[in-house]
Amino acid sequence: MRNEPGRASQPERVRIWDPLLRGFHWLLAGLVVANWLLGKFGPNDMSLHFVLGYAILALLVFRVIWGFIGPEPARFSSFIRGPGAIRDYLRHMFSRQPSNWPGHNPLGALAVIAMLLALFWQVGTGLISDPEDFINVGPLAGAVGSDIATKAPGWHEAGSNVILLLVLLHIGVILFYRIWKNEDLIRPMLNGWKWVRRR
Repeated sequence: MRNEPGRASQPERVRIWDPLLRGFHWLLAGLVVANWLLGKFGPNDMSLHFVLGYAILALLVFRVIWGFIGPEPARFSSFIRGPGAIRDYLRHMFSRQPSNWPGHNPLGALAVIAMLLALFWQVGTGLISDPEDFINVGPLAGAVGSDIATKAPGWHEAGSNVILLLVLLHIGVILFYRIWKNEDLIRPMLNGWKWVRRR
């Protein structure tokens, strides 16, 4: 089978993540954490929360575009796999050796898509929210009708909990790879270089 560790080639250190993708990743991470904290513990006036939300939306739009025209490892077509590839990857996931996957592995691809969808949901529900406090009304709340606009804050709150779970899962998986599989996933996202097995 093509992806079995025993049949893969020896790992080599290659430049895998481009500077724009790395910048996107860390900037998005910082903005999401800051905006989550503002949403949970911030002032009653959510003006800064809205500004950071617009910045997150801009980053999401960039990532979608980059997923089609960016370097190969950043393209959706290079890492979104079918059920067979996911099953094959799961079969060897818990072996105590690095996977040295070239880019996002099949499970990591699912996490990328889940996070992008959750963040688009979060931005969208924020834009149409009307919490009826006359202060923090989303700029598109008037376009969707009061019934949807007044429900949107609840959807937005639910979305923030989903994002928290995804972030915690992301951190947990990074620790799993570092401790169990002896594979560093943080440094490649800092300098772009990753140990990769050609499959």
